[in-house]
Amino acid sequence: MKEILAKYIPETTVDAAFDLIKRNKVHLQIVNQRVTRHGDYRVLQNGQHKITINASGNKYRFFITLVHEMAHLEAFEVYGRRIKPHGLEWKITFQKLMLPFIHPSVFPNTLLPLVARHFRNPKASSDTDAKLALALKYYDLPNNKNYIFEIPHGAFFKMYNGKVFKRGAQKVKRFECLEVSSGRTFLFNPNAEVELLKE
Repeated sequence: MKEILAKYIPETTVDAAFDLIKRNKVHLQIVNQRVTRHGDYRVLQNGQHKITINASGNKYRFFITLVHEMAHLEAFEVYGRRIKPHGLEWKITFQKLMLPFIHPSVFPNTLLPLVARHFRNPKASSDTDAKLALALKYYDLPNNKNYIFEIPHGAFFKMYNGKVFKRGAQKVKRFECLEVSSGRTFLFNPNAEVELLKE
């Protein structure tokens, strides 16, 4: 397991992550990329804990996701199943688990202050923290994706599901975008990943 973890997370975190997985008796499964989530946690019918995480060349994103899902497990174990998935109990647990790793030996200088700021009040996904998401993207393997805020006004882009949109104006934090096939307007978070269509 340690050898597998070493491919996906920062080297300095492998022993601690392995101990966390072992202590909680987690079945960790690394899966092909899912667009809608980076990872998830479930309790199987036999009572075993299962965490699935997207295979990723970005060790920092993978590690944050692993700790995120471990926080779900530990929060449910401590506080019970009636808590909100990303409520206060989860936030406290996530902060506690992550704190030892907010360190220069784990994260590079370009990420460390953004990670530290994010964990003052962690969100349901690091993707909703636009500055952290953009900084993490730098460590992704090259791809043809852009964030919505990088798409020029009036340009066309395609979503993962094949739907085509025209980027409109920014409304407070989000962007109004027109779905070409239906003529309906949708709001997009600025750091939603999309594919810019060439004219």
